[in-house]
Amino acid sequence: MNKKTVKDIDVAGKKVLVRVDFNVPLNDKRAITDETRITAALPTLNYLIEQGAKLIVCSHLGRPKGEFKEEFSLAPVAARLSEIMDCKVTFASDVIGDSAKAAVEAVQEGEMVLLENVRFHKEETKGDPEFAKKLASYAEVFVNDAFGTSHRAHASTAVVADYIPAVAGFLIGKELDFLGGALSEPERPFVAILGGAKVSDKIGVIDNLIAKVDTIIIGGGMAYTFLKAKGMEVGASMVDENSIELALGLLEKAEEKGVDILLPVDSIIGDKFAADAKVDIAASEHMPVGWLGLDIGPASNMLYADKIRTAKTIVWNGPMGVFEMEAFAEGTKVVAKAMSECDAVTIIGGGDSAAAVKQLGFADAMTHISTGGGASLEFLEGKELPGVAALMDK
Repeated sequence: MNKKTVKDIDVAGKKVLVRVDFNVPLNDKRAITDETRITAALPTLNYLIEQGAKLIVCSHLGRPKGEFKEEFSLAPVAARLSEIMDCKVTFASDVIGDSAKAAVEAVQEGEMVLLENVRFHKEETKGDPEFAKKLASYAEVFVNDAFGTSHRAHASTAVVADYIPAVAGFLIGKELDFLGGALSEPERPFVAILGGAKVSDKIGVIDNLIAKVDTIIIGGGMAYTFLKAKGMEVGASMVDENSIELALGLLEKAEEKGVDILLPVDSIIGDKFAADAKVDIAASEHMPVGWLGLDIGPASNMLYADKIRTAKTIVWNGPMGVFEMEAFAEGTKVVAKAMSECDAVTIIGGGDSAAAVKQLGFADAMTHISTGGGASLEFLEGKELPGVAALMDK
């Protein structure tokens, strides 16, 4: 990674603005139900505290659309940080108001202020320079450790870097090392596994990966657009009609480059999109009319698992089927299990894939699970992420 990190700067005694991703799920009693994002930020926060920095931490939570809404307050996160961090944590009840200014003024070395939700201000998502300048005025250094929002040119993720020196936290450093390393210097064979619903969401990713990988495995709803592009009957399966020609073009491009694209040879099908659907198995060339493909089938499971076992680098983004429904979860389980058992660098590209491997109990066996859904996807597409581009080069 060619970006400066917290290790490249002296923060002792300095006020440091840190953008993290504390967009955690809360239940109806405002209790945090998954602390993964908080845990992911701790190495950077603890390091800065140990170095004697005065921390001003900011994040978004949910989509309050530019106005104060109690259900999107970061107060529960502040309470949890007070319990798990070995330092004083002060919660400011606003972002650029009197509470924040007073807390920032009073913060001492080795202490932390958590500002209220930055998205309570519409200027945040608009990337407003004046709002960014006010945030920057709190500190002498900016640390971005919110990879999950780094694909947004928001005030607190990118624009603030126009006013104070900006470096990466450990989490962003880790993301760039793993995702960037996989794309630039993979150990081969390099296999990409792509699932999810729409081809249109992954066209850029597939197009970019064709030049880098040895094999692309395709599952999920998007597989049926590719199968239809090849002239197969896909019943009532989800098809992205506007992307059929694009899918055909990607198949042709892959063939020209000598890259294998594996498509399901069979599917678990249902007579409706529901947990209580009638279930059957159909070969890809014999999908019955009126039925939907909702998961890859047993022959596809074997084909995909065999290919995964030969890989040395694997990137996975998107489940193989509707894994939230037990009847259509087997393909995702098989892929996760094969990845957990293979001798490869295994990278999960955030979003539903990350949720699936955690839910299925394979998270600890993966080399890296990305904290960014959209950010990971855009990175895999080869796009520049504004929140990363704004950081100082080494």
